Amino acid sequence: MAGSMTSPRPSLIADAAIALIAERGLRGLTHRAVDQEAGLPAGSTSNLARTRAALLDLALTRIVERETRDHPALTGEPRAGEPSAGEPLGGRPGELPADTSPRDLLVRAGAGLLHQALTTGRTLTLARLELALEATRRPELREGYDRLGARFADIAAALLAQCGSTDAVADARRLIRWCDGVLFNSTAGSGHGHPPTLEELRDETTRYLAALLDRA
Repeated sequence: MAGSMTSPRPSLIADAAIALIAERGLRGLTHRAVDQEAGLPAGSTSNLARTRAALLDLALTRIVERETRDHPALTGEPRAGEPSAGEPLGGRPGELPADTSPRDLLVRAGAGLLHQALTTGRTLTLARLELALEATRRPELREGYDRLGARFADIAAALLAQCGSTDAVADARRLIRWCDGVLFNSTAGSGHGHPPTLEELRDETTRYLAALLDRA
């Protein structure tokens, strides 16, 4: 799996590939089409990602990078006043309200991520769903997709443990299944015409976390 894309051209090519996947599906993804979408000379994409598998890997890595860059708890690089996955959700003294509970912070972060994925990040969400389906047919893509998924599961388990979960690993799997269901339903499923608002997502996240954490 490729690492973070710090130079402009790899990011430009990966973003063009993501846009094509979201708009045309994987059948519309070719090296030539990416060159045209990115406005680059013919052969630019092939020079960076010679095979289709490499191009899919590039797109998947970029999706994760873009989805997490504004959420320090998911990157391990906290901004001032925001907790990382490795420190208590309550943050450092004086940086967050004293009466803010870890669960409240997880509700805020979880609902915010879902809302972003359904609005400004909808293209990324559509492309990720396409890649998830393709991963069922491509073992090399499945490996990379699962590796990145395991990273999110580990972070979710750490955050849920801070919220008092007695079985954080299993609860993380349950929470991720619920989030995946919300995203599919609201982008490609029967609920696509009525995606939830941020307030609705906060309410639903609160209810789901209660079901996870308050069960006898």
